[in-house]
Amino acid sequence: MSKAPRNTAQRDRDRDRIRRTAAACGICGEPIDYALKWPEKRCFVVDHVVPLHRGGLDVIGNKQAAHNECNSAKRARIVAPIVRRSGSLA
Repeated sequence: MSKAPRNTAQRDRDRDRIRRTAAACGICGEPIDYALKWPEKRCFVVDHVVPLHRGGLDVIGNKQAAHNECNSAKRARIVAPIVRRSGSLA
């Protein structure tokens, strides 16, 4: 069974749409410095909430902003081994 190739034009549109929200990292909850360029640890990347490898879809509803280092630590897991910092705990 072969997978359909990813649509790079749609990927770029989704990336731009997520970037415009200037959202915090969906994994750790901390702000993202959108001026940093890849491969900086704290730069913006797009994370698949449910990884493609785990059956997640390559659609905007399954994507979120993340730091490069947080996304790398998460890998193909649904839950990252990172404590989300919501600010609600002392």
